[in-house]
Amino acid sequence: MINGYNEKISKIYSKIREEEDANLKKRKEEIEKKLPEVFQIERQIAKLCIDLSVSTFKNIENRDLYLKELQTSITNLRIKKSELLVANGYPIDYVNMHYRCNKCKDTGFIGSSKCTCYKQKQVKLYYQNSELSSILVNNNFDNFDINLYSPNRTGEEPRSPRKNMEENIIPPINNFLKNFETVNTNLLFYGSSGTGKTFMSNCIAKYLLDKGFLVVYRTAEDLIRELRRIKFDNDFTSEQLLLNCDLLIIDDLGTEQITNFSSTELFNLLNKKLLMNKKMLVSSNYSLEKLSKNYSERISSRLLGNFSLFKFYGDDIRIKSNLRNQPNI
Repeated sequence: MINGYNEKISKIYSKIREEEDANLKKRKEEIEKKLPEVFQIERQIAKLCIDLSVSTFKNIENRDLYLKELQTSITNLRIKKSELLVANGYPIDYVNMHYRCNKCKDTGFIGSSKCTCYKQKQVKLYYQNSELSSILVNNNFDNFDINLYSPNRTGEEPRSPRKNMEENIIPPINNFLKNFETVNTNLLFYGSSGTGKTFMSNCIAKYLLDKGFLVVYRTAEDLIRELRRIKFDNDFTSEQLLLNCDLLIIDDLGTEQITNFSSTELFNLLNKKLLMNKKMLVSSNYSLEKLSKNYSERISSRLLGNFSLFKFYGDDIRIKSNLRNQPNI
C-alpha cells in the first residue's frame, strides 16, 4: 500500500470518533435536562462497580454472598436505567457511545488485523485514484457478453473471435486474477479498435479494486501529461502513485504524441515498474509489428519480452452492443 493511504484512513477514523464523541455529548446533555435520574443511576452503578473491584483486596466474611449481592444490585440498576429510558421514548443505549462499526469500535483494527470496514474505506480511496468509478458501474465482468464475439472464423486467424476469447484470453486472465498476489505477470492487449480491450481492462480493474488492490488507470495521452508534471513540476505524489500501485493500466498506447520526451519517460516508467515487480496492463490498437516500428527498441523490447501477449480481434463489439441496446422502432 502506498504511504499516505494509511494516514488518510487514520484521519477518517479520527474524524468518525470525534463526531461520535460530539453526538454522545449532545445526547447526554439532553438526558441530563429531561431525565436526570438516569445519571443518578449511572453514578450508583459506577460506585458499586468500584466496590466490586476493591473487594478483591479486602478480607470479607461470606465473600461469595457479598459479591453476588453487589452483582445483583448492579444488574437491577441497569434494568431500571433501561426501563426509564424506554418509558420516555429513548433507545436503551441512548447515553452509550455509538460505534459505526461495532467490530473494531471505529479504530479500523481488530487486534493487529484490519477490520472489514478499514478495507471498505481503502477500496473507496483506491476507486477515487483509479479514475474509473463511473465507468466501472457498467464495465465489469457481470456485463461481459461472450456472445458479442462471432463464432465464425474470419480472415487468417486460426480461431473464431469467440473461441479466441474462450481459449486464449479468458482462462489466463482468470488465472492472473485468482493468483494476483503471487504471479509476476504483465499483460499486453493488442488488436483492432472495438474488440474489447478497454472493456476487459476495466473488468480487471473493478475485480481487483473490489478485492482491495490499488489499480490506477491512465490513457497513454494522460500518462504522458502526468509524466511531464512529474519531471518538470516535481510531482512526487503522482510519481509514487504510478510506481507503487498494484496494477497500472495504460490504455490506448499509440494515441499519444510520440516524442523524444515521451519515449524516454515511458521507457523509464516501464523499466522501473519491471524492476520493482509492480504489475502493468497495456492496451493498444497497434499490431505487434507497428508497436516495434513506432517505439524505440528499448520500449518494444520491454513490451514484447516482459508482457504476456493477448490478441483481440473480430467485429466492433461496441457497435454490436449499441445496436443491441437500441429500442425497437
